[in-house]
Amino acid sequence: MKKQRLVVIGNGMAGVRCIEEILEIDPNLFTITVFGSEPYGNYNRILLSTVLQGSASIETIILNDHKWYQENKIELYTGESVVKIDPRKKLIQTDKKREVSFDKLIVATGSTPFVLPIPGRDKRGVISFRTIDDCQKMMKAAEQYKKAAVIGGGLLGLEAARGLLNLGMEVDVVHLDHCLMNRQLDYTASKMLEKELESQGMNFQLGKETEEIMGNHRVEGLRFKDGSEIKADLVVMAAGVKPNIQLAKDSGIETKRAIIVNDWLQTNIQDIYAVGECVEHRGVVYGLVKPLYEQGKVLAKHLCGQSNQGYRGSVLSTQLKISGVNVFSVGQFEGGDTTKAITFHDEINGAYKRISFQGNKMVGAVLYGDTKDGSRLLKLIEEKKDLTDSEKNKLFHLKENDVSPVAAMKQSDIVCSCNSVTKGTILEAVQKHGLTTVEQVKMCTKASNSCGGCRPIVEQMLDYTKSDSFDEVRVEKTLCTCTTLSEDEIVQEIQAQNLASVKEVMDQLNWLQPQGCSTCQGALHYYLSMINQDYVWNDLHMSITPINRNRIEPIETYLGENTCPEEKLLALDMAVRFEKRVEYLFTPQRINMSISSCGHNGEKAKNFDIGLILMKRGWEIYVGGSGGSNSQDGKLLFVADTNETAINIVLAFIQYYRETANFLEPINQWMDRIGLIHIREVIFEPELRYQLIGRLELDASKMNEIAEPRSVQK
Repeated sequence: MKKQRLVVIGNGMAGVRCIEEILEIDPNLFTITVFGSEPYGNYNRILLSTVLQGSASIETIILNDHKWYQENKIELYTGESVVKIDPRKKLIQTDKKREVSFDKLIVATGSTPFVLPIPGRDKRGVISFRTIDDCQKMMKAAEQYKKAAVIGGGLLGLEAARGLLNLGMEVDVVHLDHCLMNRQLDYTASKMLEKELESQGMNFQLGKETEEIMGNHRVEGLRFKDGSEIKADLVVMAAGVKPNIQLAKDSGIETKRAIIVNDWLQTNIQDIYAVGECVEHRGVVYGLVKPLYEQGKVLAKHLCGQSNQGYRGSVLSTQLKISGVNVFSVGQFEGGDTTKAITFHDEINGAYKRISFQGNKMVGAVLYGDTKDGSRLLKLIEEKKDLTDSEKNKLFHLKENDVSPVAAMKQSDIVCSCNSVTKGTILEAVQKHGLTTVEQVKMCTKASNSCGGCRPIVEQMLDYTKSDSFDEVRVEKTLCTCTTLSEDEIVQEIQAQNLASVKEVMDQLNWLQPQGCSTCQGALHYYLSMINQDYVWNDLHMSITPINRNRIEPIETYLGENTCPEEKLLALDMAVRFEKRVEYLFTPQRINMSISSCGHNGEKAKNFDIGLILMKRGWEIYVGGSGGSNSQDGKLLFVADTNETAINIVLAFIQYYRETANFLEPINQWMDRIGLIHIREVIFEPELRYQLIGRLELDASKMNEIAEPRSVQK
């Protein structure tokens, strides 16, 4: 089959991340050509401020060098800009008169610095802060000049100002608003930040509007509209960016503030897509790394023919990258009458927290001084979880034993939201490979490789792994003392060598104990049955229902006395339908399941591995609950508006658990390990859900075929 030709206009973070995702899914689907206006490979633009501040080099922020493009057979044209798109002929033309045809086109032109229309803006010494070349110009200017003015008191402006201070310049930050980072911080946090940066040597001109950049051929200073002036040898424009959409406009692609795309990043012209900062999705233009990467992942799946729910928007979080200053902001931190907040302010230690709620759902947070909880709060906002009053109060202090925030995190908690790297992934890499520095963690896991906002918590995790209190294990354990292999390694070898019996596995994989033990015997029976049911019972002459077999237990039903007969019958019918669909299936651990006919008696249903409660809005599906002395409620997985939807969601959930859980791993531990958000991403995607259900039904039919003759013989 002939490869399709994919052309990407833009060699930035969004476009290249999309390419990386495509190569991961199907590296043989496209012949890929990339055009970049800069003379470099793909680099991390977000970390330019760390280069300016001296904490990183240009080499360390390169994400993909020229060798990577060659290894992946990607045709890269650097220092060359696309100037025309012909949608009808499916051709692009560059400023070097090169013409290239395409089957699919991705416009990833990013954004350009917003240059304020101020008289004198064309003088020498006035630059923006957007590229490697801009960064190098600023470093060179600092060798000769000593007074700088940064126009813009937002994230980028403050990071640029800190870098210029580190280069030995005197710096004035000019900001139209009276509060720094006014789009990300409330008044209190902004003033705390201002005070700290003043102590570091920054000067602030707040509430000032620049009227003119003074000087003859080179900048000499700024004059403000209130008549005041400051001297400056260098002026850095950091007042924001605007989507780079002129090429799209000229080509007939629909634009407003940016290029209009749907949930699959399609423009109004067939086979032309857009991704990144040049995109407007559902009225929102994003300029942070995480949403750009999420868009790239969705587009890659779509181009590779994988069905998915599309891009639904992102929760934005911001972290300032200035040494010694910890600032974190996410979501809505101020609002109208519907938004209420809990505030904590420790003036002695310079810590401030403001967490905003709409009803019982967290919608935003501002942290200053102590930002360790940033990832945890971001997760709570993304999950849209209803919090009790006691849970809200616990957000502001540690647990009773004063355990560190890093230790308190679950291993499934996200540390690096840009690249979806969990605490568990980092711990496993640290222990398995002996990592000791943030740079090593970044190379191995991609954590802190994008915006760099999670770097402090990665540093804390490294300190935590070296502390006496560290007792978490993530290095893969062997299945048991009978073998030196982990469960994952055993499964891989069974598939690679096409092993078909417990004895064959033990012989071929050099079992230390020839007969094994109850642990490995049970685990091998389970994994073999999941890989190939055709031989399990016939070849091993085993009973179809061995005593120690893990399965889905008979479903418990809770029928309230005041429940109407129709609802009782519906609950009973659902139980019967489920049991018929999952009869005889192996599971990693026994699954206890319940169905309640109404919310009044539904609390018990939440204490099961899977619990369904019939409500007015449909079936509420809870997962991961547990009974006994350490009972805990399950988490709300989904609300199904029809019986069939409820059945499909639960069956897909069960099959994904069967395929990805370790042997004897309970559902709640499995959920903690891989994360509820990830589980939802899988089973909510229609195509993946149908595939899971199909595999479950195939397994069930095979088991029934084996079971029925035996039951007849008896």
